[in-house]
Amino acid sequence: MKEFILPFSKISKKDVKLAGGKGASLGEMTSAKINVPPGFVVTAQSFERFLKETDLGVEIEAALDKINYKDVNSVDQASLKIRDLIHDARMPIDLQKEILSAYDVLAKTAASKYLLVAVRSSATAEDSSQASWAGELESYLNVTRQNLLGMVKKCWSSLFTERAIFYRNEKGLRRSHVSVAVVVQKMVQSEVAGVCFTVHPVTRDKNQMIIEACFGLGESLVGGEVTPDAYVLDKRHWEILDINVSEQEMMRTRKGPAGVFRKPVPGKLRNRQKLDGRQIVDLAKICAAIEKHYKFPCDIEWALEKRKFYIVQSRPITTL
Repeated sequence: MKEFILPFSKISKKDVKLAGGKGASLGEMTSAKINVPPGFVVTAQSFERFLKETDLGVEIEAALDKINYKDVNSVDQASLKIRDLIHDARMPIDLQKEILSAYDVLAKTAASKYLLVAVRSSATAEDSSQASWAGELESYLNVTRQNLLGMVKKCWSSLFTERAIFYRNEKGLRRSHVSVAVVVQKMVQSEVAGVCFTVHPVTRDKNQMIIEACFGLGESLVGGEVTPDAYVLDKRHWEILDINVSEQEMMRTRKGPAGVFRKPVPGKLRNRQKLDGRQIVDLAKICAAIEKHYKFPCDIEWALEKRKFYIVQSRPITTL
């Protein structure tokens, strides 16, 4: 049976081939009662069907076969051609209706007629301790119903950005079948966001974890635009061992009904600690519970909205 749309509640960590690494992780954490923003996955089967019905598969393979990986321009030209092909092709009508129907159900659940969502690519090559697709594919924030279908196609085509093409070649996945699912989930308009490594990635001390935090949306941190606060904790008795507060001049935040923009951090906040002591410990305990569930060290993305923590991604730490 072809499954084109699946809610997080119907997905587990075993569903990487269907929901991608990100989607499988969000489904797994939802089942484990972790506070994940609600959402659904446009499965990799949807993308495969789109390629088949538009006859794009053969053209894409032909463009990839012509690449000279020693020539940056060659990769760039192939990427542009493939992304244009996907952009210009029409998504099957019934699939369009299924995606918009799933959005409407999500909006009704969130009691918001004009719900804004995050739309994120989710590669079907599973993140592992040696490789991670994190940051290789694209995500879009504050997406409306009106531009949802276009953003799903952009996520599909991001499997063929120059960066993703190089990455696949570098990891020896050039001849491997890698597809892409798309995660659609309620947007968290975070006042503070960041990451947590449940094992200290530098000292490799398994009894320590490190939390990094910045004002606004977490994309500022993930994209390397800001230097975050860093808090080190001892996991055995939740003692905060070190607090390093960084000045933050710019932040990413919601712009109007949709979109994201960079704006200055208010002067009184620029040198302020992002999380207080109690929040640091509360978040650390949530992240430790995720590590316990998965039974391996985790790299976790989190967001704080209206004093409530949400987990938006978890993957293995690839640097250990």
